[in-house]
This record gives sequence, structure tokens and C-alpha cells, in this order.
Amino acid sequence: MSINQQQRPDGETLEKTRPEVRQPELYQVILLNDDYTTMDFVVEVLETVFFKRPAEAHRIMLLVHTQGRGVCGIYPYEIAETKVEAVESLARQHDFPLQATLEPE
Repeated sequence: MSINQQQRPDGETLEKTRPEVRQPELYQVILLNDDYTTMDFVVEVLETVFFKRPAEAHRIMLLVHTQGRGVCGIYPYEIAETKVEAVESLARQHDFPLQATLEPE
């Protein structure tokens, strides 16, 4: 009898099922461009909230500036949601209208 099988009193063999383990659905956190938030502040947000190195933060900031949006990271839903809230809270504290959103990957 294998490890995954169990003998019942009536002689039938039951197989134990393993629960299916699925990876969580991932979401992109995206910064949206506006006409008021400074580029320096966007870089600061990318470095502090998303832990980007200065060169990567600058590259993403330029995408936001030139293309209207830039992907900051890809996370499970709860983490992505927390990052969006952190960005918008930090922006409000500094009187900037910077917005972030999340989209399924």
C-alpha cells in the first residue's frame, strides 16, 4: 500500500488527495502622470515605497512622464493594494495629486 492510500474496514482502499496549491494572482502597480507632482517626488516614491534603486526609479519616472503611466512592480493583490494606498497617502502628505492603480498582470 502506498503512502497516499488507506485501507478501510470494508476492504476498499481510499486515496488521500493533496490540496491543490495555486500561485496567487498577480497585479501590476501603476503610477499615473499628472501635471503637478514633481519628478523628484515620483523618484522618491519609487525608491521608498517600491525599493527601486535610483537609476531604475529615474527610468520609471520618465516612463510616467512621457507615456502617462509606468509599472512600479508586480505583487499579489493584498500587497499591490497596500502599495497603492502607501503612494496615495504619501502624495497627500506632500500635497501632490499623484495616483497609483493596480491591474491584473
